[in-house]
Amino acid sequence: MKLTKIIRGRLVILAALVALPAASFAQNGYQAPRTADGHPDLQGIWQVSDTSLAYNLEPHTPQLGIPAGIGAITNPADGKIPYTPAGRQQQERNFQMRMTADPLKGCYLPGVPRMMTLSFPIQIVQTEEMIVLLSEYAHTTRNVFMQGEHLDNIEMWMGDSRGHWEGETLVVDAVDFLPDTWLDAAGNHHSNALHVVERYTRIGPNTLQYEATLEDKNVYTQPWTMRVLFYRHQEPNFRVLEYECFAYEELEAMETNN
Repeated sequence: MKLTKIIRGRLVILAALVALPAASFAQNGYQAPRTADGHPDLQGIWQVSDTSLAYNLEPHTPQLGIPAGIGAITNPADGKIPYTPAGRQQQERNFQMRMTADPLKGCYLPGVPRMMTLSFPIQIVQTEEMIVLLSEYAHTTRNVFMQGEHLDNIEMWMGDSRGHWEGETLVVDAVDFLPDTWLDAAGNHHSNALHVVERYTRIGPNTLQYEATLEDKNVYTQPWTMRVLFYRHQEPNFRVLEYECFAYEELEAMETNN
């Protein structure tokens, strides 16, 4: 019991550090290399630096098979998702049933922003008209269109994403999500009213800052923001490989039947 209190106390301190203003991380004067069209070059294979976020975006203590984590939420300052009472109750039910209810257990696409915090590399391919994010997880592909308006009367696993540049930062506005995806393995969730605004900023030669603000009037009492750092792979011949999720699902079913 005493050890648990110590761990929780340390997590509170670390969560406060995570909540430092964005200027502490991004306003360092770094200017990214440019593509032929003059915009910051975000291309490369990137991977999240804090692997605990795949388990829970909120601060959490360790459990069997789950490493402790300080979370990624910078606003509100307590590091917690500002759920409505019903929204928090649903998250708790999801957590209790996570071994079977998590959509990733059925090999569904992860959605946004969960795609970014899974422990799989992501390759960014960039043109003037479109930016494509390719995750190693189950061939997940996300297209960010740099022109045009959002689609109407449609829901998709990865939503509809439209981007524009603000100086060194790629800003992506994403809507039209299915309500089925989770934000992490702890059952944090959203509805089909989810609206995500992401900011991708290269803050060093091999460091990318990712920030996402989530708004959902059906589940959250206010918008909230998370911030994550990514590193760029530099290993010789490193590449995005294949993770055939359905193959593992079929193998598990075969073993169960036998």
